[in-house]
Amino acid sequence: MSVPQVLIIDDEADIRALLELTLGRMNLETRSAGDVASAFALLDEYRFDLCLTDMRLPDGDGLDIVRHIEEHHRGLPVAVITAHGSMETAIAALKGGAFDFVCKPLNINELRSLVRSALSMTKQPGTDGTTAAAKLLGDSEQIRAVRTLIERLARGQAPVYISGESGTGKELAARLIHDLGPRAGKPFVAVNCGAIPEQLMESEFFGHRKGSFTGAFADKDGLFKTAHGGTLFLDEVGDLPVPMQVKLLRAIQEKAVRPVGSQQETPVDVRILSATHKNLHELVRLGAFRQDLYYRLNVIELVIPPLRERADDIPGLAQHLASKLAAGRALPLTPGAVAALKHYSFPGNVRELENIMERALTLCEGHEIDVFDLRLPPERTPAGPSNFDATPETAFPAEDYTGERSLEEHLALVERAAIEKALRDTHQNKTAAAKELGITFRALRYKLEKLGIE
Repeated sequence: MSVPQVLIIDDEADIRALLELTLGRMNLETRSAGDVASAFALLDEYRFDLCLTDMRLPDGDGLDIVRHIEEHHRGLPVAVITAHGSMETAIAALKGGAFDFVCKPLNINELRSLVRSALSMTKQPGTDGTTAAAKLLGDSEQIRAVRTLIERLARGQAPVYISGESGTGKELAARLIHDLGPRAGKPFVAVNCGAIPEQLMESEFFGHRKGSFTGAFADKDGLFKTAHGGTLFLDEVGDLPVPMQVKLLRAIQEKAVRPVGSQQETPVDVRILSATHKNLHELVRLGAFRQDLYYRLNVIELVIPPLRERADDIPGLAQHLASKLAAGRALPLTPGAVAALKHYSFPGNVRELENIMERALTLCEGHEIDVFDLRLPPERTPAGPSNFDATPETAFPAEDYTGERSLEEHLALVERAAIEKALRDTHQNKTAAAKELGITFRALRYKLEKLGIE
């Protein structure tokens, strides 16, 4: 096998010598340039597997190198070397297409890790989107664009902010970015930021030392340490309290964490992916989310479209989900069922579609799934307002009770509508929803289990 070739671009001779020595000990061949013009000449003459460039150069800057490689040598990973604390510069490079960045003064271990990640990426066979397509189903223009962007994002290390409504598949997109990238063999750790009690957040994220607080009977690694070498997916990041946002920002920028009760920081190497169904930009405007953390997480945004905006994908998705849920037992959908699904607004998106298909398979008594088996409430179709936008009283009004179902069934429908509305109004915060409904948290939890509400 040929020895990987690395292009080093830096106007300081001692930095070039350090990089050449370090990479040489990794059995890599290097060529060096001291300015942009010389670097362009080498790029035209030789084939490289990795480029390391300083940001400040005599006849330009590292962004010129990044843009040139993105345009003329697509697929060549380029990492930039920035001054310590120049996070804005590093973010600009990542947005421009840089694979990753490393800060001066150079940390040799961090540099080696970066080089290994970049080279493992270049050894991976090229993809044509089929890997992503196998998991992110659909043939609409919107979903094809999402798959294409996922393939591109997987090749870098830039933080990605995944936005979209609940149930659209944000975690699936995050897993694809991880699985298709150089960290695929390392841990993928997903955490719902809204599910961790505020008093335990620092310990959960950064770990703790034995005896650091009551109940700390042993050392514990946090989520950052668990995800070391891999990817940390922060779901519902908009639910983080402001004090925790400050600590998270420092951990991301310094690439190190300090466990609770420890006096020393521990280096960590993780790629950060984040998501939320909330409008982070609006939260920043209201002061509920730190602007500096927002810009650090939102280097590149991946928008997952709601299901109602890609109605042509619904029949294929429904049939795929039906086959999966029925363990391969193919039950086709009637034309009427397909039409009903395509005209339904799907406030719960793909997650709701999966629930609908599971219910239909349970209720279906024939050899195909018909409209009746779907049990789509009339209020959710174009013929009337959506239950998700209605009040409990208008969703299932008392005068609509005709005796066709038992009183217990009718009351259950009214109760379900009230609970679902309270959860939406409180952004799925069960404590707040229970308060809005005037019941205890324990009572709400019991009703959620009883009614089968996720």
